[in-house]
Amino acid sequence: SSSRTKTLTLRASPKRIERMLKVVVALCLASASAFSFGSSKTAAPVGVDEMEIGVQAPAGFYDPLGFVAKDGPEAFIRRRAVERKHGRIAMMAITGVLVHNADIEFPGYLSISEDLKFSDVPNGLKGIFTVPAAGLAQILAFAALVELAWWPASNYSGDYGCGFFGTQYEGEEKITKLNAEMANGRLAMLGIAGAMFAEGQTGMTLAEQLDSGKLLLF
Repeated sequence: SSSRTKTLTLRASPKRIERMLKVVVALCLASASAFSFGSSKTAAPVGVDEMEIGVQAPAGFYDPLGFVAKDGPEAFIRRRAVERKHGRIAMMAITGVLVHNADIEFPGYLSISEDLKFSDVPNGLKGIFTVPAAGLAQILAFAALVELAWWPASNYSGDYGCGFFGTQYEGEEKITKLNAEMANGRLAMLGIAGAMFAEGQTGMTLAEQLDSGKLLLF
């Protein structure tokens, strides 16, 4: 209808928004400090290029269980591709957690037939149980389309011709960007796992933990 706005709905208090912004800044600073890109390179086992994306200071080539020596470089390349994909998904997930916990939501209805608005979906893990079954099926179908056809999982390079917001990089600059993506993905995997475990342990969403000042597991 004409009364519906096309802008995002912001229902959070200024205090909560300020706290959420602090969390975002803290995550960005942690990413920059925890994963620096030094000029030195750590040699990898025979058969694995030492410039393989994700081999970063301070850990260098980190394989304490010896999977590469046991399974060979081809298995390593596949596992690196899986790690990259998990990192990308985790970055989207933690961004969604921060945005939704700031009460920034789409206007209108998630399901008109069930009279369910986007603003009716609760924050945190409870939200997934509010989405209608048809909606979950659509999400899974779209994920299958991406995984099997659009951006196939068989492409271990992770390069689908999209670039970085349309910008293409080459040489050392491209390696730096890919390393940054890998580092941010690793941090995001830790972030989303921590958010889920903390909510499961405390029963409070991230925003509720921030409001109460109790960012603890217990």
